[in-house]
Amino acid sequence: MPSLPPTEQRNPDTLTIDRLGTFELLELINDQDATVPAAVRAALPQLAELVDTALAVLRAGRRIHYYGAGTSGRIALGDAVELGPTYGVGPETVIAHLAGGPGARGTAREDAEDHAPDEHPEDAPVRGDLVIGVTASGRTPYVAAALREARSIGAATALLSGDPAAPIAQLADLHIALDTGPEVVTGSTRMKAGTAQKLALNAFSTALMVRSGRTWSNLMIAASARNAKLRERAVRTLVTACQVTPDTAAEVLAACADETPTALVTLVTGATPTAARAALAAHHGHPWAAVRALNGQA
Repeated sequence: MPSLPPTEQRNPDTLTIDRLGTFELLELINDQDATVPAAVRAALPQLAELVDTALAVLRAGRRIHYYGAGTSGRIALGDAVELGPTYGVGPETVIAHLAGGPGARGTAREDAEDHAPDEHPEDAPVRGDLVIGVTASGRTPYVAAALREARSIGAATALLSGDPAAPIAQLADLHIALDTGPEVVTGSTRMKAGTAQKLALNAFSTALMVRSGRTWSNLMIAASARNAKLRERAVRTLVTACQVTPDTAAEVLAACADETPTALVTLVTGATPTAARAALAAHHGHPWAAVRALNGQA
């Protein structure tokens, strides 16, 4: 019989949880949760490599795909969806594939993880894309099939798992192991393993967005400004970043077709919107590099 992955093993520190009072039970869960950040930190070298790989993929005009089942798939889906309102990155750039399809977002489909992904042509990875499999056990058939297919077409592959010895790691170019060990309740990977995946994917996508030039300092500048509320938020960002009046920020934003990065570069350098837009395009959308170029700095 094959050995169990760490996330499916029994936790010796929680054997008496069904005999604890409420507060003591919560303390025990919290103590276990406190070990998760260290597991993520131990994987930062591999996570950094994944960010750099993803950055090269995006700069080449390719896409990033998450594949997961159950809890892992829904965590990956949440990460991908949140990139839209936060950084203006839509599903045409980062695509989440969930075992069982859209219906599995709200209703668990445990059976679906045993089957290969059923792709639609517009969603399927192509050569040069990046496919990231997310699985606590490190052996989910759905994820394995996605990685195998991705490798066969020349896509880059990565695995985010909770098992340093994950059997399907051999299908990935890079393995990010989040070794959170046995769960409080045996096999309940929505707990420590899920928390680690959430932290790792948040860190990955946030670092990728920052490295892609979608922030100015720690301000979001790439979020959509397509309605009144979002336009008001963009104006506040420009006021903070450029130390101008709200009226000036709104005027320049309108002149830049509601493109916040273009407006920011215009305000900082005094360049025309056309020149600011061209500088951003020449520097992969990175505003700091565009500003330096327009100011004649190397």
